[in-house]
Amino acid sequence: MANPQLTAYISLVTTSGVLILLLFIYSFVKRKQTPFAYTFMLFTAAQCVYVFGHAFELASNTLEQIKHWTMVEYAGMPFAAALGLIVIMKYIGKTVSTKTGLLMCVIPFISFLMVLTNDYHHLFYKGMYLRADAPSPMADVSIGQWYIVHGAYTFGCLFTATTLLVRRWRSTKKAYRFQLATLIISQLLPMSAAFVYLLGITPYGMDPVPITMCVTASLFIWSIAASRLLTIVPIAKESIFESMREGVIVLDANRRIIDYNHAVKGMVPLLHSGVIGTSMDDVWPRLTGRAFPDDVSVDGLEEEVHWPSADGLSSYQARISLVTNKKGDAIGMLLMLIDVTEQRMLQEQLKKLAYYDGLTGIYNRTQFLVEGRALLEEAGGKPVSLILFDIDHFKQINDTYGHETGDQALKHIVSVCQRFMLPEMPFARYGGEEFVIALPSAKLSEAVRLAEDICKALQQNTLHFKGNAIDVTSSFGVVQQLSDTETLEAILRRADEALYTSKKEGRNRVTAAA
Repeated sequence: MANPQLTAYISLVTTSGVLILLLFIYSFVKRKQTPFAYTFMLFTAAQCVYVFGHAFELASNTLEQIKHWTMVEYAGMPFAAALGLIVIMKYIGKTVSTKTGLLMCVIPFISFLMVLTNDYHHLFYKGMYLRADAPSPMADVSIGQWYIVHGAYTFGCLFTATTLLVRRWRSTKKAYRFQLATLIISQLLPMSAAFVYLLGITPYGMDPVPITMCVTASLFIWSIAASRLLTIVPIAKESIFESMREGVIVLDANRRIIDYNHAVKGMVPLLHSGVIGTSMDDVWPRLTGRAFPDDVSVDGLEEEVHWPSADGLSSYQARISLVTNKKGDAIGMLLMLIDVTEQRMLQEQLKKLAYYDGLTGIYNRTQFLVEGRALLEEAGGKPVSLILFDIDHFKQINDTYGHETGDQALKHIVSVCQRFMLPEMPFARYGGEEFVIALPSAKLSEAVRLAEDICKALQQNTLHFKGNAIDVTSSFGVVQQLSDTETLEAILRRADEALYTSKKEGRNRVTAAA
């Protein structure tokens, strides 16, 4: 007659297996909605093999049958602990590579092989025999050396998983704490049951772990129904912090660096593990050349900062905000750096297209008109003069040597002129081969002298390009504003008339307007 206690025990173990099988099916059906579905499927599959194998072991009649089903159990049980740890690591947001996962399963695989070949080496079990005091055939074992390794590794996996989850409790929002509690129990119960089993205080030495899985599987199913465990998983704050594209530096109340994310390491050349604990008041001036803002003005501060990098000058939008506790007291601050280097470069390129001549790099006609009008408005009664000039026989240069040489002639003119330019003198390419210079606070005689210096320098500096020596000269028209009311356009017209006179009288000369 079957033992009622054993029958009840087998029924509970089988129930555990059925519930775990349901979890496997659920994770398979929801695999596209579950972040770590395939790992969880492997985890539940390993548990199923272990639990059903144990049920068949309890129903065995001979020692040989027990040995057979023990081998089946170990095709799942050693892997369940390692896979459970991987599931927990993925749940809390840690990245587990395929290589790491395989390495974590090396000892479970060796344990499985040891059980399969135990009769040849007895390293896992020194002996296995039927218990004399059991009401039905049950095995007892004498453990070997590898059994200790296997037990320590299994316990270590369960303990590590439990520790990782418990450490998350305070930082987990209340909405997810039921999920977290379920996972903690799913590790804590088997670990406790395994410890009781190793102490040898269970009835007839039966393994209580499969029964605890009935409880943990039920909790999993309840948690899935109540809080959508597996399909809705909280993202760890650390994962968000590390995956942010913006660089973030965390400062304590004393403005010392206490943490930073991965993105900021590539942004701040001075940042490394050695600066943890260093005051930002020391680091910031070395980066920007300016003092770090005072605590009073720091909250909500936004400013653009620049510092050298391997690719040149990098630009960042710095945003600083205070971190406060529940009472509103400042306990630290966050410094966020957003890379705007490409945006800044694009703005500079657009600025150049709008303000500067693409070939020579000096102002274009439109920008000169803006600068010239501003200069006249700011003159305040002081004299303002203009020099308008163009290249002599420019069409002939293009026709004889080609347009590439013509472009070089334009650059050559600008290069020679810039030797005489002062920063306050707007200098522009006014037309095709025509240039203009504005001279603030300069009388006509001073402008004529500058034009003559440029004219002479051009005559003395021959353009050498592609084996050709080309004389590039210019004709000049120089004017001074007649009155405060004379417009820039009127001044330019008079300068053009003077330039025409220079051309008419033989070119390569300076003519001052009357």
